[in-house]
Amino acid sequence: MLRDSLSRVRVLDFSHVLAGPVCSMTLADLGADVVKIEPPEGELGRKIGPPWVNGESPAFMSVNRNKQSVAINLKTEAGRRVVRKMLRHADVLVENFRPGVMASMGLSFASVREINPQLVYCSISAFGQGGANRTRPGVDGIIQAVSGLMSTLGSANADPLKVPVPIADMVGGYLAAVAILAALHRVRDGKGGQYLDVSLYNATVMLQQIGFASFFASGRNPDRVGSAAPYAAPNEAYPTQDGWMVVVAYHPARWRALCDELAVPELEADPRFFDNDARVRNRNALHERLSAILAERSTAEWMRRLSARDIICAPVATYSDVIESREYAESGLAATMAHPVAGRIRTNRFALSAAEGAPDHEDRAAPLNGEHTRDVLASYGVSEEEIANLLDDGTIHQSSKGGAVHANAS
Repeated sequence: MLRDSLSRVRVLDFSHVLAGPVCSMTLADLGADVVKIEPPEGELGRKIGPPWVNGESPAFMSVNRNKQSVAINLKTEAGRRVVRKMLRHADVLVENFRPGVMASMGLSFASVREINPQLVYCSISAFGQGGANRTRPGVDGIIQAVSGLMSTLGSANADPLKVPVPIADMVGGYLAAVAILAALHRVRDGKGGQYLDVSLYNATVMLQQIGFASFFASGRNPDRVGSAAPYAAPNEAYPTQDGWMVVVAYHPARWRALCDELAVPELEADPRFFDNDARVRNRNALHERLSAILAERSTAEWMRRLSARDIICAPVATYSDVIESREYAESGLAATMAHPVAGRIRTNRFALSAAEGAPDHEDRAAPLNGEHTRDVLASYGVSEEEIANLLDDGTIHQSSKGGAVHANAS
C-alpha cells in the first residue's frame, strides 16, 4: 500500500503554522511516524482563527493529522537534552524557524549530525538559509508578492490580488516532502544523511514555470487576464443566466464546434479569431461576444449542450457546490474525523489512496498539545524516572485529554 510506504521512518517535526506541518503531514500520510515537538503552550498554528470548533483551530487540524504531539520546553537545557536523545533514533528532522534559531538551541545540522550521521535534516524558510534575505521574515502573502505571483492575478487595472489559500506555504511544504523522500533514498543507498534547504520563495517561483518561460521568451511582463489562460482563448470563465462557467475551446475542432453550437459562424470567419494566436491577441473582443451569448441560458443547459459537442466546460463551483457534487462523492476525499475536543469534524483525506480493493489507511485527528508526551518519550528510550522528573519540573507537558481517534470515509 502507498500509505504505509514510510512505516519505519521516524520524523521529529519542530515546525509550526503551515509549510512545515504540510511537509510532515505528507510524510505522516505516507505512513511515517511523525512526532510534533511543541512548546508547553502549543505551537502558533493552534491559535489561527476564526473559525473555531469548540475552541480548536480548523486550520491547525487540517495540516496536522496522523501525528503525535510531545510538549517540550526547548528553552531549557533539560528539554534540549531530551530532544538530543530522541534524535539518536530519528530518521528525519523538519523545522521552519527563522534561520539561526535551531543553532541557538544547540540543534544545528552540524551538531545534530555528530549525534546521528544518517539524519535527513530539512529546514524550510521564507528565503533560504543563505544570502542577504536569510533572516527576513516572510509569510505566505509576502512570498506571493515578492515572487511575482501576485502581479499576475486579477483583471487589468484592478487592485493586486493574492491566491486566498496559502499557496506558497502549501507548495513549499510539498516540495520539502519530495526533497526528504529523495534524501531518504540516498540514506538507503548508504550515502549518509543530508541537509535540505527549502525556500518558499524558490518554491513559488518554481510554481510559475510556464509564466516565467513566456516572460523569458517575450521579455514582457504577463498581462492580468482574470480567469483566462494567458496562452489560449477561449479558455476562461463566462457569465451564464444563473451563474458562471468555464469554457475551453481553443483547439481548432472545439472552436469550430463552439461557433456552430452558439450559431455564430461569423466568429469562426472573423480574422480576429481565425486561430488561437489571433484569439489571444483579441481576447477582450472575443470575451464580450461570447459573454453576451452564454448569458442567455442557464449553466446546466450550456453544460448539457457543450458537453455533447466535446467542448470542455465546467461550472464555477463554490465550496458548498463542491461537496455536493458527483465529482467530490467519487473522489474518495470526503471523511469525518473524531477529535477529543472538537468532536466529529468533516475533512478531506490524503489525495493518494490505496489501490481499489486494498484496505485503506485510517487517519488520526490532529493531536492535542502534548497528547502523546509520555508514550513517545518512552518509545524513544527516555526512562520513566526521567519522564516523571521532567513533568514535575515543567520541562515537558502531558495533555490530560486524548485517546485513539480515527477518520473514516463518509
